[in-house]
Amino acid sequence: MEKNVVSTKKRRIKGEVVSDKMEKTVVVAVLRMTRHPLYHKIMRMTKRYKAHDEYNRFKVGDKVIIEESRPISKDKRWVVKELAK
Repeated sequence: MEKNVVSTKKRRIKGEVVSDKMEKTVVVAVLRMTRHPLYHKIMRMTKRYKAHDEYNRFKVGDKVIIEESRPISKDKRWVVKELAK
């Protein structure tokens, strides 16, 4: 009998580290531009994600790529993968 293996592609997003005050955790701000549905003005929307940083390598101001993962804590569902180029 064959085993069915399902591979899922995890989401990756680029953002900037805005806080590194926690142990093994950084806060990454992700910026997106969206158009207002009625007035058609382009707005900047920022969302903040808590991401796991195992070795405390990343500091405030670093541009990083975070990847979706299993829940690590109540708020953390992302892992910092690498510095963005």
